[in-house]
Amino acid sequence: MKSNKLRVAVPLAVGAVAAAGFMLNTGFGNLSAIGWKDISILCPLGALTTMLASKTLVPQALISLGIAVVLILVLGRLFCGWICPVPVVNKLPRLFKKKESAPASDGALQTAESPKKAAKACASCADGCADCREHAKTKFDSRHVILAGSLLSATIFGFPVFCLVCPIGLSFATLFLVIALFAGGDITWSVLVVPLLLLVEVVLFKKWCGRICPLSAFMSLIGKVNSRTLRPTVDLERCIERPGSSATCGRCATVCEVGIDPRHPERGVGFSECLKCRACVEVCPTKAITMPLVPKRAANVEIVPEEADETAAIAG
Repeated sequence: MKSNKLRVAVPLAVGAVAAAGFMLNTGFGNLSAIGWKDISILCPLGALTTMLASKTLVPQALISLGIAVVLILVLGRLFCGWICPVPVVNKLPRLFKKKESAPASDGALQTAESPKKAAKACASCADGCADCREHAKTKFDSRHVILAGSLLSATIFGFPVFCLVCPIGLSFATLFLVIALFAGGDITWSVLVVPLLLLVEVVLFKKWCGRICPLSAFMSLIGKVNSRTLRPTVDLERCIERPGSSATCGRCATVCEVGIDPRHPERGVGFSECLKCRACVEVCPTKAITMPLVPKRAANVEIVPEEADETAAIAG
């Protein structure tokens, strides 16, 4: 799909800009702290833990946190789906694996990741079983526990501890260390330790984004306030599973990386987890799914608020 290639190209482009800024000493920074001279924006989690660690309200951190909250309210977890370098690094080992060809079948979704996606019972269940309803109403997971631990550790130790192991920061640190190595020829332990730690995190902990990352937990919590902008919207008249029809499809649910079912939101996770990757839009055979900035309410368009998703899941 076109979006898959773009989602690899965009983080690489961001890394290239950061590398160019580092080599030219322009001070662009990176995703952990990006800006120009005295004007810079910090990572929202880094800004929050910095204030907790120092036990003071830092103006720059407050401004950065405010800007980040506004962007998350409008864009949700778009950063995770399009800008964060961690998914790209996580895909590197797959480049060395031999691709397996999937057998062709009429009406079947043919993607390299479809077997894994099909294993997500809550995304593909046809009758909304009890396990699916329980999964849909779950509000917190291990990421939120780690988020709380990150905030608590910063308060106790007086230092943003998570920043030491954040894979986003480690990705740019590895890039800058390699540039410095070839530019100056200086070899230190950090040249080995930083990339190794990054590989351990994103390769051994393959579920980092969905099970560990406290930044994604922070974004999903903020995103619960607004579940309408840039949300998959289904045109019921064009959908294969239109009201009154016995036909089934489920392609949009199968292709979703985080387990959202746009057609049957009560069967998947909440829309606050949406990465805005547009995979469901591209895979829909009838082009019934769109992702407008602000969807228009119409009789044949299904728009279910986040709260309604959870209510339907519990009542079902």
